[in-house]
Amino acid sequence: MSDIESDSPNFSFEFFPPKTREGAIKLEKVAETLAELDPRFFSVTFGAGGSTRDNTRETVDRISEISGICVAPHLSCIGSTQEGIREILNDYLESGIRHLVALRGDLPSGTRDFGEFRYANELVEFIRKETGDKFFIEVACYPEFHPQAPDAGTDLQNFKRKVEAGADSAITQYFFNVDAYFSFMDDCEQMGIDIPILPGIMPINNYTQLARFSDACGAEIPRWIRRRLEGYRDDIASIKAFGLEVVTSLCSDLLEQGAPGLHFYTMNQTEPVMTIWNSLGLD
Repeated sequence: MSDIESDSPNFSFEFFPPKTREGAIKLEKVAETLAELDPRFFSVTFGAGGSTRDNTRETVDRISEISGICVAPHLSCIGSTQEGIREILNDYLESGIRHLVALRGDLPSGTRDFGEFRYANELVEFIRKETGDKFFIEVACYPEFHPQAPDAGTDLQNFKRKVEAGADSAITQYFFNVDAYFSFMDDCEQMGIDIPILPGIMPINNYTQLARFSDACGAEIPRWIRRRLEGYRDDIASIKAFGLEVVTSLCSDLLEQGAPGLHFYTMNQTEPVMTIWNSLGLD
């Protein structure tokens, strides 16, 4: 089963389920605008322990309806049961959803029950066992390595297990060092991993927020970028301008050197992504 066009770069955009009616209205407008770029798919995140399950489902349905673009719900397994995941899969199949982003996910704060799944490869294996090839499955990978992995080799083996379990494609955690991605790709090739691996792209729009996210997920902000952003303090315009320069250059280098496409973490905003898109001349 294939959902990747090999002759041209593929682009996709990630959203999170809005918490308010105002947020939902804003996201509809964001999706309508980004749909004009003809992405391969949109994706919608799934909260820790399935905490946004209903909102994820509602968001997927609404975005699909207004945009006409394939929408892939994230599905996190940690803290879940097989029966619960089976119910979700059946619901998606009945609704015509055929594209998933399968993740381990995080436990809700204060909870220690890992449920019946501990790792994403177990989720991928379960999806294939239950549904065969009815879903196109994306998984996550980490060019700078998962913060909980004891070493790089172990993290690569964990990624390979997801591929061997039946993953069709992968999306990386965001990064700002192009060499990290291509070094990771070389490592994957040596291990016989040959699925498409799309670089995850995070626009730089708010340094405080970016630093918090990066510390939590293990994405490195190179020292020279961090120091420049710190130096701008509360000068939002300068942060955005510098961030645009950095991320546009990163995207350009990735595409020129053969990356199969780009997956943008939009944070439910249009302007940062559109500015990068236009700077790359992708119209």
